[in-house]
Amino acid sequence: MGNLANKSIVITGAGRGLGEAYARLAAREGARVVVNDVDGDAAEAVASEIRREGGTAVTSRDDIGSWTSSGNLIGLCVEAFGAIDGLINNAGVFHMSSPEDERPEAVDRIIRTNINGAIYCGLHALTEMRRRDSGAVLNVTSGAHAGYPQMAVYGATKGALASLTFGWASDVAGTGVRVNAIAPIARTRMYDQMLRFGDTRQAQTGLDIHPDKNAAIAIYLLSDLAESVNGQIVRVDVPRLSLMTHPAELQSRAECENWTVDAVDSAFRNVFADRLQPLGVHASAGVEPSGNGDGMA
Repeated sequence: MGNLANKSIVITGAGRGLGEAYARLAAREGARVVVNDVDGDAAEAVASEIRREGGTAVTSRDDIGSWTSSGNLIGLCVEAFGAIDGLINNAGVFHMSSPEDERPEAVDRIIRTNINGAIYCGLHALTEMRRRDSGAVLNVTSGAHAGYPQMAVYGATKGALASLTFGWASDVAGTGVRVNAIAPIARTRMYDQMLRFGDTRQAQTGLDIHPDKNAAIAIYLLSDLAESVNGQIVRVDVPRLSLMTHPAELQSRAECENWTVDAVDSAFRNVFADRLQPLGVHASAGVEPSGNGDGMA
């Protein structure tokens, strides 16, 4: 029996790439899998392969950006398998642009899928999980939320998932339900979009990491092996595995009974000057990146 034996798992965006890798390994570890993707043919291809290997899988082409459709997705898992034990919020839209070239249509699209979709699926899933006080949600975030050129909007959506992880983990702490996140990195369609956009920074590193190399971390976080892990963001930067820091107030503080502009200027000169925070996911840790600092989901 595998580490997800008898568990029912929903994976969004599982028709290819990282989602497909998660779905295949989840099934091999004994899970009953709902393979969700708006590309229904791709989702069915993954589910069919799982069944050919002796696993259990059903297909969903529900659009997670809709409250009703995301509810139907979670409901399908409960109806088909009797419960939902795990959710991987993997589906995402990738987008690169300089600020002056951003267009509202592109911004609305990425927010609808990356933020609304994850929130809607998570809320429906957590409602079911809290009824049994058992289950795990795994959000897929990205190192891009720490800041990366031409990825501000994409990074903002992934930053939202990081905050969502911290908030939901606080909500369910001590209940038997857990919420964590993974910041993966792999050669996916998103990576290729970067190259087409003209960003060669990843190509120059020789990065060619298969999505499968991220799957074991995701499956671990869904399994009972991780029952004590809650509210964490695990970054995959093969061959390294690390935890990302949480936002927190720095210990250096300035106090003043009456803050004037001059008083604030004095605080920045005398207290904060050597504590201004560097940009980028690797900046605080002093680690040379093997990729571009972005966990490509």
